[in-house]
Amino acid sequence: MLYKYFVYITTNQYRTTLYIGMTNNIQRRLSQHYFDSQNAKKSFAGKYKCIYLVYYEGYETPSEAIQREKELKKWSREKKNILIQNFNPKWETLNNDII
Repeated sequence: MLYKYFVYITTNQYRTTLYIGMTNNIQRRLSQHYFDSQNAKKSFAGKYKCIYLVYYEGYETPSEAIQREKELKKWSREKKNILIQNFNPKWETLNNDII
């Protein structure tokens, strides 16, 4: 099933900072994070170089994705780590794996 909306988690090189976001075009959004990390550094993801995708979920509607994004942002770091670990045990960069 192809999804129209995504909730995703990116991190920095050392996996010390997490950024949770929602988008309808995950490749474009990752490119925006990368561009900001190299240039203006205005966004949280850009400032902390959270450009490595380690987790994502797909949704049919924007309201579902927004609701899930808000839910994940309230979680503790430990709970987020477990979520990522279950999805991506080695915390590999998934930027090139997503369509």
